[in-house]
Amino acid sequence: ICATISACEKRSRWEEALQLLSGMTQAEVNANTITFSATMSAIEKGSQWKQTWLLFSAMAGSRVESNVFTFNAAASAYENDGEWERAVQTYSVMAQSKSESDRITCNATISACKEDGWLQALQIFNVMSAKKQEPNTITFNAAISVCEKG
Repeated sequence: ICATISACEKRSRWEEALQLLSGMTQAEVNANTITFSATMSAIEKGSQWKQTWLLFSAMAGSRVESNVFTFNAAASAYENDGEWERAVQTYSVMAQSKSESDRITCNATISACKEDGWLQALQIFNVMSAKKQEPNTITFNAAISVCEKG
């Protein structure tokens, strides 16, 4: 099922990916972190942040642990749709979980903050430095863009 969900992502067919995940539940097949993450990635490609938020909540409700891929998919979805508050909230949830953020998580969250979240973006940038996560060109460009608009 995971391979099929990933194929949906590549073809920008997020609705079908969500239907597959839903079908698993109806068939009483337990979804795991991988199937949730793959579905979130498909939804992210479809720029459907609300669906991402619902799926992220459903994942927590079904007691499936999130991992860095789950958080990255969610952060990227929020970035794409300018939902900086959700991106920062997801980053905060990640900081409290067993998952460690990576450069992708930080870059997506910083980029999502370009409208009004410049202070949060700079805080995440500073956390990256404190965790010895090397910023890259994307990180610097995102931080500059946030400061320019803030």
